[in-house]
Amino acid sequence: MTDDARAKRARTLATAAKAKSQARTAAAEKAIRILVKRGEPITFQAVQREAAVSHAFLCNHPDLRGRIERLRAQARSVPAPTPPADEQSMLVLALTGQITRLKKQHRVDVQALRDALEQAHGENLDLRRELARRGGVTAAAQ
Repeated sequence: MTDDARAKRARTLATAAKAKSQARTAAAEKAIRILVKRGEPITFQAVQREAAVSHAFLCNHPDLRGRIERLRAQARSVPAPTPPADEQSMLVLALTGQITRLKKQHRVDVQALRDALEQAHGENLDLRRELARRGGVTAAAQ
């Protein structure tokens, strides 16, 4: 291969590598915007997964790395919003009422099952007595 051909091949490979790097950078930036829009935490793993790029790629690009680290630090410094006290108390009251209703329904269901079991035992006893009266089964076999 001549020096001219090698130089041309090297330029072609350099151009392709630069285009690939630019495409990955654009994908990572788009991934960051998508994660921010969704309200998801910005981490290297999340950006890596969303953009389909390697962790090393993100770490080796100072602009991307700095942006991810800043956004991650921002998310850690902002406390999660808590509902106002009146909303919290309304939520507690609603859940307490729901638990009370569920407990009452549970007691009713358990009592209905106990009544049905008691009735089944009574019917079983009646059938055994009838069978014994007809001479089908002796008392010892029961």
